[in-house]
Amino acid sequence: MIRIPSGRLAAALCLLFVWLTDRQALAQQRPLLTEDPDPVGDGKMLIEAGIDHTWTLYFPVSGLKGNLLRGPLLGISTGVGPSAELQLDGLSWSRLSIHERFDAPPAPMRDPTGDSTSSAEDIVVGTKLRFLRETARRPSFGFRFATRLPTAGDEKGIGLDTMDFFQSLLIGKSIRSTRVVANFGWAILSDPTNGNSQNDVVSYGLSLVHRLGTFAIAADINGWLSTRRGTPPPGTDTRGMATFGLRYPIGQVRLDGGYFTGVTASDERSGVKGGITWMFDSVLGD
Repeated sequence: MIRIPSGRLAAALCLLFVWLTDRQALAQQRPLLTEDPDPVGDGKMLIEAGIDHTWTLYFPVSGLKGNLLRGPLLGISTGVGPSAELQLDGLSWSRLSIHERFDAPPAPMRDPTGDSTSSAEDIVVGTKLRFLRETARRPSFGFRFATRLPTAGDEKGIGLDTMDFFQSLLIGKSIRSTRVVANFGWAILSDPTNGNSQNDVVSYGLSLVHRLGTFAIAADINGWLSTRRGTPPPGTDTRGMATFGLRYPIGQVRLDGGYFTGVTASDERSGVKGGITWMFDSVLGD
């Protein structure tokens, strides 16, 4: 069950006033996590890159706690026709400064030494399909399928060495200068301590984006709810994160920055992020 501390609840409610600066780039969300149903567009390619720093991050499988630095957080999206998009995310590196070690499930391979450890990120391969365009009365609808690959080895204490699957219904509607997007779906999260087990979770996301002149403010709440009775496998318990950020376009690129915080009883993380988004004619086009 989600338990949101009163201070974080007030902050999360304040986050629900957001907008998108560039209508053509609706499909990409930096610095948010909630996915817009509209793709990047036929013949277009979009590249995102960024960096984030997280404080007080727990790794329940490896028994580590510390501050995590990630970058360059590279993501590539390519339009395939007017209503489809291919996505490749997670091309990045992580470095954890270890502040504490605690009891974790026994696993001889997960034994990082020293006061820090580093690893590649898990790569996520996804496909987004829009099956209804937005009209004056109706929101746009889409669907996204994604697979997270175990490219971050568990021997470094950061990755889980598991493969996960995500499916989400995407809904988006623009109301004057405000863009509202909702995601609802499910995911299959592998048990990192038992290869024959998994946890099915319900995923969710809600973002609001609001334009204020040249700038735009953007915020969302995004996460999943565990459906496992009793104690879920480590790393698959209920999680949620609220993000608040700003966007600023400069020519063909868009800069962004934001603050994020965990909103569940077991998610004490908080951090900052920043990055850049660039859209251009795809080299794969005609």
